[in-house]
Amino acid sequence: MPLWPGRIVVTTLQFTPSQEGISQMQFNHTTSALSAAFDDSNLVSAAGLVPVMRLAERAGLSALTQKHLTVPTDKGANAGAKIMSLVAGMLAGADSIEDMRLLRHGGMRRLFDRVYAPSTLGSFLRSFEFGHVRQLDAVAARFLTGLTAVSPDLLPAGVGYTCVDIDDTIIEVEGYLKQGASFGYSGVRGLNAVLAIASTPESAPVILTQRLRKGSTSSARGAKRVVSDALAVLKRLPATGPRQVLLRADSAYYSHAVVSAARHAGADVSVTVRMNPSIKQAIASIQDAAWAPIEYPGSTRDEETGRLISRAEVAEIPYTAFTSKKGQQITGRLVVRRIPELGPKALREQPTLFDTWRFHAFFTTVAADELDTITVDQTHRRHAVIEQVNADLKASALAHLPSGKYAANAAWLVLAVIAFNLTRAAAVIADPGGKLRRAVTATIRRTLINVPARIARSARKLRLHLPEHWPWATEWAALLTHSTSPPGISIP
Repeated sequence: MPLWPGRIVVTTLQFTPSQEGISQMQFNHTTSALSAAFDDSNLVSAAGLVPVMRLAERAGLSALTQKHLTVPTDKGANAGAKIMSLVAGMLAGADSIEDMRLLRHGGMRRLFDRVYAPSTLGSFLRSFEFGHVRQLDAVAARFLTGLTAVSPDLLPAGVGYTCVDIDDTIIEVEGYLKQGASFGYSGVRGLNAVLAIASTPESAPVILTQRLRKGSTSSARGAKRVVSDALAVLKRLPATGPRQVLLRADSAYYSHAVVSAARHAGADVSVTVRMNPSIKQAIASIQDAAWAPIEYPGSTRDEETGRLISRAEVAEIPYTAFTSKKGQQITGRLVVRRIPELGPKALREQPTLFDTWRFHAFFTTVAADELDTITVDQTHRRHAVIEQVNADLKASALAHLPSGKYAANAAWLVLAVIAFNLTRAAAVIADPGGKLRRAVTATIRRTLINVPARIARSARKLRLHLPEHWPWATEWAALLTHSTSPPGISIP
């Protein structure tokens, strides 16, 4: 759904604080004096699609799709425009094929060319086979490279590690007819989606790669390929300097295949380990003096000495992983965190003579002079950021998997990832030093995308009249100015 060629001028007003002394919001009219009619063909509810889809064009989404995606028959014609329509719908809040109707309201056809009907887009998705999904994966990877080029602050290569996190999640489905849907480790019927994301201390996550799998698939299945692809995508992203890369994962991905794939790509690893006899023996050998208190819920600091008082402690010991694989051992550090056992096992009639602990251990190849014991533990715990990405996607386009066909749902996942990364880039451009750059998709959609506007024509130009006193007018203007050629917007 490309923009119509030509120039778009936007008019709005500078936001000014409202008057003090207003204690409540009251309706101005009686109900008898109010009426409503859906009859204005010049209104749009998502004017933010103008700069965001222009940004997508600059990053090459339409051109990449036309080049790499080859869906056969007439249903695959104009693939670039159809992919743009699907992504635009997701940006505006669509989580099903039927929701794509929101692109055809009011004056949307005056702003965008080839706004396809939901039935056309559904037929397009159902024409996908596995090879076409892999082609779309290639488009998503190259599109992220383009986004990074037009928005260098999206994933900066600064001081510290660029962390790559891998994890899978179950997307719940209803009914028995969806291909691949089954019960997995969570006990929920659905399909399994594995994601690999990248983030830095200064930036919010972007998604490097994704796969949709059968619901009963184990987490580790195909993980080596996902890690290799994610690190290859990260390596191709434009950067102002060299990157230090750290792969973080939970115990489901603790395998020689995953760790060796990361090491082969030049990345360090930080992977939770299973409590097997070798790990338990290593933990038992840690001396009591090696344990150091760490910041943890319930910890405090002594007001006089400043010493940290915490029941949670951390220690480390040198460790060689995968000793059963001859000639393939990997040396590193085993970092162990222990907290008091406060669960049902600890609630006895008689108090225990000795403290009982719960242990959480992970294996890392990061050198001690790079990150000390406490710092590497804090870094590893931030692996939980991928759960926020999973929740963000499920609150947006992945609220449903809309088709009964597996390949169509796999393509829908890739499109949801493209929309996620595009939304993230738009927020970074609009508010590089503020809160929006780290906001969730719903907040970015509410502030930058779902902005109502009235379309007017003057001197053979389209003019968008946006709401007066819009709180994020400055950020919206910055996004439009970045994504379009001047004159873009005027704020009196």
